Amino acid sequence: MNLALLSEEDLLDDHNARLTGRRRDHLVDVLRAGEGDTLPVGLEDGLMGTGTVTRLTDTAAELRLELNQSPPAPLPLTLILAMPRPKMFRRVLQTVAALGVKDIWLINSYKVEKSFWQTPWLQPEHLRENLTLGLEQAMDTRMPQVQLRQRFKPFVEDELPTILRDRPGLVAHPGTPTPCPTHIQRPATLCIGPEGGFIPYEVEKLQEAGCQSVHLGPRILRVETAVPVLIGRLYDLCG
Repeated sequence: MNLALLSEEDLLDDHNARLTGRRRDHLVDVLRAGEGDTLPVGLEDGLMGTGTVTRLTDTAAELRLELNQSPPAPLPLTLILAMPRPKMFRRVLQTVAALGVKDIWLINSYKVEKSFWQTPWLQPEHLRENLTLGLEQAMDTRMPQVQLRQRFKPFVEDELPTILRDRPGLVAHPGTPTPCPTHIQRPATLCIGPEGGFIPYEVEKLQEAGCQSVHLGPRILRVETAVPVLIGRLYDLCG
């Protein structure tokens, strides 16, 4: 936790907040902070700054806030991701949030098992938990938005063309002749399939909607590896 992300519910007033649970425990057990110490904090979808510990108990830490910094700029990327296996979904979600993606669509695919959509990690409170962990890692406050679409064809035919309006659309597909572009630094939409990739029918439908198929070279990567590699290739994350 490089930054303690505060919600409106944590605020005592305009200048003070209370941390409980995981964040209070991290402050004490990992950061070894005590009364008078200062740590980075940020208000969800708001400013960042510092919080000075004014009171510490066994269950809570109260902070005096000074919020005067803007969060890092979001990436101008819409990520369309075939629903990953639950065991890797949490890691992917945290990684995407840490990289600055704010518009995430989870879609169905032929190779996505029906059971994946039953994972408790798709419940709103768990989505928020993992997005928060990604934001805290990257010192960001802007909460990403996640959309779920369990029917592939209606999404691609009815919604994707609107998403692609006035921006390039890319679908990661091993074996295609076109390499993934680099450092585009402009709004784009990136589609990433499940383990094993989209089937030919799905690639064709994505292309009909306006996407171009691109590859990362001869190596086949796991989804959790391909996601940050593709995003890092498209955008200069050090800029």
